[in-house]
Amino acid sequence: MLRVHFTAEDLARVRVAPGPDPMWEILLSLHVLRQRSATPVFGTWRANVRTTLPGDARWLMQLAPPVGYSPDFLTPTAGSCALDAGIDAVLSTPVECLRADLAQLDGRHRDPRTHLLASGDVATLDSLGEALRGYHRQALAPFWDEIRAGVDADRAVRARSFLDNGCEGMLSALHPTISWASPVLRIESRFPQRDVHLHGQGLVLVPSYFCWERPIMLRDQRHPPVLVYPIARDLHIAATGKRSLEALLGRTRAAALEVIAGGCTTTELARRLGISAASASAHASVLRDAGLAVAQRHRNSVLHTASALGVELLA
Repeated sequence: MLRVHFTAEDLARVRVAPGPDPMWEILLSLHVLRQRSATPVFGTWRANVRTTLPGDARWLMQLAPPVGYSPDFLTPTAGSCALDAGIDAVLSTPVECLRADLAQLDGRHRDPRTHLLASGDVATLDSLGEALRGYHRQALAPFWDEIRAGVDADRAVRARSFLDNGCEGMLSALHPTISWASPVLRIESRFPQRDVHLHGQGLVLVPSYFCWERPIMLRDQRHPPVLVYPIARDLHIAATGKRSLEALLGRTRAAALEVIAGGCTTTELARRLGISAASASAHASVLRDAGLAVAQRHRNSVLHTASALGVELLA
C-alpha cells in the first residue's frame, strides 16, 4: 500500500498534466513491450513497432525492466509535454543520482554502457539521449495523435469529476486501486507499505496511455510529486478504431473532436488541424449541433470542449 498524505495546501495545488508526458510514455511503453498481460490492449501496437525498433532499444529495455525498479532519472519531468526538454533533463541528472539509481538495477545481462552511464560519461549520456529520441521517433511518434486524444479525453473526464465532486472526489475516482479517506490517498501496490508526505508541494496527476494495471509514483522524492495513472482502457492503439471514427464523422471532423476533447479555442482548433478559422468554426458548430461538443464564450474567444457524449464516442 502506498499512502500519500495531503494538507489543505496540497489539495489546493493538485493539477492534471496538460497532455501525455513523453518521458513517462517512453518508459511505460518499454515495459508494455515485454508484458504479456498487456497484449489484449497493446497487441496491435507491439506488433507494429517490434519490427522497426532501433538497435539501442535493447539497451533502453535493460534500463527499464518490466518488473521491479526502473531508474527515476528516466522520468524527471512533472507532466511536461516537451520531448526535448525531457531528454535534456535526463542528461542533466547529477552523477550521484545516476549512480544511486543504477545501483538499484539488476546487474545481470547489463549493457557495458550502463557502467559508463553511472560515472556520468558524457559520450554515453549523449548516446542515451539519441537512444531515447530514436525510440520515441519509431515507437511513439507515429501513434502520438491517438495517444494525445486518449489523454485529452481523460482530462475532460477529470475536469467534469472536479466540477461535480471537488478535488477529493476527483482523486478518489482516478482508478479502482485508489481510495480517499481524508487526508490520505491510498494506492494499492505490490511493494511494501510506503508513506509519502507532500508538505504543501501539491501533486501533479499524469494520465498515461501506457501506464498499465495500476498507478505509479517515483520512489525518490527529489523530483516534484507526480502520480501517473492509467487512462480508461476502452481505447487502444489500433488503426481500425481511428478508421471507424473517421468513417462515421469524416477525417477532419473526427480529428476536430479529438482536439476539442482537450479544450481549445476556434483559433487553436484551426492551427492544430491546419485549416482556416472559418472551417474550424464550421466543424465545431456541426459537432455542437450533434451534441458532441459544447461552447462557452470566454472574454474574446469561444472555448470548445467535448460533451459527455463526445467523450464516450471517443472512448
